[in-house]
Amino acid sequence: MGKVKPRLIGDVEVEEKQKKKQKEKSREKKMLKKKDTVDVEVVHDQPIVEKKKEKKSAKKTITFKVAVAKGKKYQEAKKMVDNSKLYFLKEAVALLKMMKLVKFDQSVELHFVVDETGLKGEVELPFSTGKIVRVKIADDKILADLEKNIIEFDVLVTHPSFMPRLAKFAKVLGPKGLMPNPKAGTVSTKPEDVIKKFEKGMLRWKTEAKFPLIHQMIGKISNEDSNIIANAEKFIEAVGKSHIKSAFIKTTMSPAIKLELIKV
Repeated sequence: MGKVKPRLIGDVEVEEKQKKKQKEKSREKKMLKKKDTVDVEVVHDQPIVEKKKEKKSAKKTITFKVAVAKGKKYQEAKKMVDNSKLYFLKEAVALLKMMKLVKFDQSVELHFVVDETGLKGEVELPFSTGKIVRVKIADDKILADLEKNIIEFDVLVTHPSFMPRLAKFAKVLGPKGLMPNPKAGTVSTKPEDVIKKFEKGMLRWKTEAKFPLIHQMIGKISNEDSNIIANAEKFIEAVGKSHIKSAFIKTTMSPAIKLELIKV
């Protein structure tokens, strides 16, 4: 049998007090049930949230490691570079030659942070970069290839009289930096002489479209030290030391070496 709660019959005040107590007790029980339910839900949901966070963070960590992971040879080469030091060009090239990273003949590259976007120009380096530059003079065959979206040249040179026929391809050639332009020296009454300049080592350079950065190949690591240095000095001169905020030299696979521009 359940508990019998004594009640004083006829005493209205006592009855009302007992009813109030019963109501308060029932409310308290309901509140406790609600609280228990919320606590259980929170405790139950928490591990699920934590697991999701752990999975997301794990994915990010893995992606980051894959992006920055370098081989043993690269790590050894990186230890050879003192990041707190500015290297003169001669010692930087010598250091690059000591880094035996890969078997193929790597390109030597200059990378500049400059003071503004929109800088551009051209320069004839004293020595070949080792890169084959395909230079063509605009003619009927070139126009026929362009009609088929075939582009087999790195530099296109033309006579001024041929420019109207090239105009229809400006939307194709322009974004690629291949449209002949008098300022770039690729429109000339003597296109044959222009071809010789570009084949010798004439370079056209410019900053990235949206960032004040310049990247330029200046030779191969197999080239003589003196040739690489001469090409680098000429290119730095063309861009202008006053525009260069910081300069780096590296090979295709090596870490970058920061250059001292006071005496390159």
